[in-house]
Amino acid sequence: MGPHPAVAAIRLAVRRVLHDVLTDVAAQRELDSLHAPSVDAHAFPTPHPAPPAHEPPPSPLVLVACSGGADSMALASALAFEAPKLGIRAGAVTVDHGLQAGSDLRAAEVVARMTALGLGPVESLAVSVGRDGGPEAAARDARYAALDAVADRHGAAAVLLGHTRDDQAETVLLGLARGSGIRSLSGMAAVSGTRGRYRRPFLHIDRQTARKACMVQSLPVWDDPHNADPAYTRSRLRHEGLPALEKALGKGVVEALARTAQLSRDDADALDSWAAQAEASVRDASGRLECAKLFALPPAVRRRIVRRAVIEAGAPAGALFARHIEEVDRLITGWRGQGAINLPGKVVAQRQGGRLVIRQG
Repeated sequence: MGPHPAVAAIRLAVRRVLHDVLTDVAAQRELDSLHAPSVDAHAFPTPHPAPPAHEPPPSPLVLVACSGGADSMALASALAFEAPKLGIRAGAVTVDHGLQAGSDLRAAEVVARMTALGLGPVESLAVSVGRDGGPEAAARDARYAALDAVADRHGAAAVLLGHTRDDQAETVLLGLARGSGIRSLSGMAAVSGTRGRYRRPFLHIDRQTARKACMVQSLPVWDDPHNADPAYTRSRLRHEGLPALEKALGKGVVEALARTAQLSRDDADALDSWAAQAEASVRDASGRLECAKLFALPPAVRRRIVRRAVIEAGAPAGALFARHIEEVDRLITGWRGQGAINLPGKVVAQRQGGRLVIRQG
């Protein structure tokens, strides 16, 4: 008799991602070998022996980011089951944000659970959460900085994250509320980060499946009280917004939003590629953006070029919204002699002699 359907679903999702990681690791090692300095045979004349053969590379390490909640516990258990069969080392890391009393003890419990699953290395990292962008964004920034640090230190090939289809639907709705364009509607990528470090195997699996997998395996889970706190936007959306949408529109809203995310991501990637190819054609010999040539491009392509230029000038991407780009775009499409536009990061955009000049103010 095979595993419970919920357990089988999460294991299959993780197995597929681990196969992808192995493929990427092999490709990277082959690329590295092509760029490795060749050994000159004349550097080792007889009677000196040839240099010893290289030892086989170590098995890749994959880490799981685990909070102790149902999603990440299900992910950790699946990784512990699947990784050894593929010759992959599997470890875990939990991040203590220090936002609740006893968070250090809870992190220690997660470490003990991960160790009991057979994962190693297992680490707990305490972080200091700032205030930039609000509590949720600040906690996220601190968490990813910690995960990047531990992955670099251990040379991990990938870090698995337990975001589910429900999380994806919430992310799409939050992007829609911000009015930030198609990239916001594309939600979370299945693969992101430097060299595809972060992998999200559960974006096509609902939250209930992950919780069921924990239950049938008798895995203890911790429910973060912040997830039920109406002070947080995502919590209100989860417990009030999405249920209201399902009541009004019927079941299937979550699946439809997740599907919208994938379609939007495909479109956004295509437009980003178009903009990258078109950028050189709208710059003059000195590299300045020419307004007339920008005007001739489709708005979606033009605004992507403008956004990239603003970020390159020093504007923080997270603080740059659609309204900022629209204001700069009007310097191209609705030029009436308006003055300079102040942007996040002390960046200034203005039109001079038919050129769009974007620089630090």
